[in-house]
Amino acid sequence: MEPLYEEYLANHGTIVKPYYWLSFSLDCSNCPYHIRTGEEARVPYTEFYQIFGFPYGPAYSQTKQLTFYELKTSSGSLVQKGHASSCTGNNTHPESMLFEMNGYLDSAIRSNNAIRHIILYSSNSPCNEADHCCVSKMYNFLVMYPDVTLSIYFSQLYHTEPEFRASAWNREALRSLASLWPQVILSPISGGIWHSLLNNFVSGVSGSAVFQPILTGRALADRHNAYEINAITGVRPYFTDVLPQTKENQLMKAQAALDSYPLNNAFPGQSFQVANGQPQPNMSPDLRVPVVFVLVPFRDLPPIHVSQNPHKPRNIVRHLNMPQMLFQETKDLGRPPSGMPVERGEIMEQLASTKEADEKKKKKKGKK
Repeated sequence: MEPLYEEYLANHGTIVKPYYWLSFSLDCSNCPYHIRTGEEARVPYTEFYQIFGFPYGPAYSQTKQLTFYELKTSSGSLVQKGHASSCTGNNTHPESMLFEMNGYLDSAIRSNNAIRHIILYSSNSPCNEADHCCVSKMYNFLVMYPDVTLSIYFSQLYHTEPEFRASAWNREALRSLASLWPQVILSPISGGIWHSLLNNFVSGVSGSAVFQPILTGRALADRHNAYEINAITGVRPYFTDVLPQTKENQLMKAQAALDSYPLNNAFPGQSFQVANGQPQPNMSPDLRVPVVFVLVPFRDLPPIHVSQNPHKPRNIVRHLNMPQMLFQETKDLGRPPSGMPVERGEIMEQLASTKEADEKKKKKKGKK
């Protein structure tokens, strides 16, 4: 079959019509070239902030979406980078465009069999609503290419809250996608990944500006995303919780912001530690307080090797063992940690008292 897309050479990469019939549209500022590769994929900082909510945290509608991608070999070498933008005129999501059968990624892998890993950095998690079917297209794509792994990092969950009519369907689709682990990794953008995006996909940002602090509002949103995706899929995500590390007054402000921010209960029983004193409970939240002072560049995860059999039951969710990270493990307040004795002291006392009673009875019988 003929490919759906058309690709044209540009000054610093290529520009792509994801559907060859698209034309310039007043309803969509990006039409018809929704896929851009190479340095053409860079976007202005203001656009990055508005769509991804960095560095202040999400404060935008979900009408416009953007997905950056990297295609890599099994050794981690970069084959291509690019981005896909949503079409507001045709109501099409970026993932739907990228993973179409006979679409751009399908053709890219068929023409270059060295591609073994696809990394997505999306403003929103993929959905499976009837108008888009993003997760279904991803699922079918991965079944078609069982040797290709997919890592998805997102800035905000899309329509998973109960107030959205399609929330149950979207949550089930995310569980189904996560069940393909280790072929699929589904995690929030966090920590040094933000700096990697600034360096590789945002124009006009260079040098020390790439490693700008991640502010409290953004860090809280990332933390909330990690908790929610774990609750939805049962698979613990790769996640870096950036904690205050220096200057007591800044730590106290960050703690007060966390205590009063709506997402402060994202990880039950978990709180930041403040040295030499307690934070003031009545301090007003300042979501622009920097919470990163020692910045470490993001390093790509090693390529994941998967088995040749991609046909896994949809209801299986595999739990991955987390690497050492900066955040404490989520505490289940309703159950004790596995393997830890419960009420051991009381049980021993009961056993001791029982033995004493038995000895007294024996002594009484002996006297008789």
